[in-house]
Amino acid sequence: MSKYRLSFKNTAALQKYIEEQGVQFINCNFTDLNGKWHHLARYANSSVPDLLNNGVIIENSSVITGGFDNGISELLIKPDISRVSYDPFAAQKTIKILCDIYDPNTGLPYALDPRSTARKAHNYLKKSKVGDIAYFGSEIEFFVFNDVKVVNTANQVGYHLDGEEGYYNKGRDYPTGNMGHRPSANEAFLTESPVDSLSDIRAEMLSVIESMGVEIEKHYHGVAASQCGLGLRFAELLEAADNIQFSKHAVRNVAHGYGKSATFMPKPINAEYGSALHINQTLLKNGSSIFSGDQYANLSETALHYLGGVLKHADALSAFANPATNSYKRLAGEVQSPVMLTYSKQNAMAACHIPYTKKASAKCVEACFPDPTANPYLLLSALLMAGLDGIENKIDPGEAFENRDKESYPEKMCGSLREALDALRADNDFLLKEDVFTAELIEAYIALKMREVKRFESVTHPVEVDMYYSS
Repeated sequence: MSKYRLSFKNTAALQKYIEEQGVQFINCNFTDLNGKWHHLARYANSSVPDLLNNGVIIENSSVITGGFDNGISELLIKPDISRVSYDPFAAQKTIKILCDIYDPNTGLPYALDPRSTARKAHNYLKKSKVGDIAYFGSEIEFFVFNDVKVVNTANQVGYHLDGEEGYYNKGRDYPTGNMGHRPSANEAFLTESPVDSLSDIRAEMLSVIESMGVEIEKHYHGVAASQCGLGLRFAELLEAADNIQFSKHAVRNVAHGYGKSATFMPKPINAEYGSALHINQTLLKNGSSIFSGDQYANLSETALHYLGGVLKHADALSAFANPATNSYKRLAGEVQSPVMLTYSKQNAMAACHIPYTKKASAKCVEACFPDPTANPYLLLSALLMAGLDGIENKIDPGEAFENRDKESYPEKMCGSLREALDALRADNDFLLKEDVFTAELIEAYIALKMREVKRFESVTHPVEVDMYYSS
């Protein structure tokens, strides 16, 4: 556990800490269906015990539900005192407490609360007796730009993204001169400074993330110009999802402090590689990995069945793993897109990768197709439920895909958000087990995302004007 992690066994201990440290504000953070953070800041005064013990009532707005009307006008957010952090970006001394959402009328977890879904997924694993703990590690990629302009009016649609590292700026005039150290298109992976101009920013991002109680592992330059990657260490399901939320918050705010803009949009730049959210997964039982064995790439039969479940349900999983219309620009536009419904220890086109390790205890499988627009609570929960379905039903993942001969490529994953949502409609029984995901949540999520699909499909695109204006 991180040396900076704040966790309290009872509200009295947290209240004492708040008083002793002179904390002025308490930020109550919670996550909506889209995966976005919201917060309510409460002044640290005599009402603190009531807040910590009983939570606080908020309006159930369309932002939180995605516009899904379930007849509940108010919600209760209750602090989880096991996950507390200082807010490194607040001017006053402020702590952040992650919150779960409840229905105040029943006292039960709110059906559309993603964090509650993650708790139920963890409990389902324990009840299944397949394993005790699901561990997830993540690599989060994103772009950092210097200038962002978006125009979307009745007669004009377009955007302009400018990053100083971009190869498109090699001939640009700068007040201090053009230093010329820029990578060519898709040739920036693991570059060294001065070509990598974002190393110090990434290092500060990781330092801030660590200060918020997240165990960190690495940072690196991505394949594309202006693209970055951060690695987070393995953690249990709920904590791993929390860690992604803390990290995205830190990335955006550190970039903002440098006068730059960070985006987790999967494919912001044409002709450059997009951003992924690689998720490494393993299951433990009685303290030992059950993914290590003598099968392909030293996996166990259990791990192969887990992969079988993920691959069988991959199209439905895409609704959570690739939840933006832009997600499929990344998957369709790259030479080695991880869209093949197979697994491999070396082929980048496989949806799932088997990382190399000599340690049996570190054996894991990696989902390569998700991207960082995903709601981490729903994504990790859905991956776990798909993998457990594979184990419970002994689903064969087929042969590993090592052959790069295009004629032998296996089946591809779905190619659009509309297709992914259709797949989720048709294939969700594995998610509904023990009400880990509820029918209400799935219905609301599909409705939320279909509004994005319809907006995207109904707006005239600049490429269409280019192709058809003179037809």
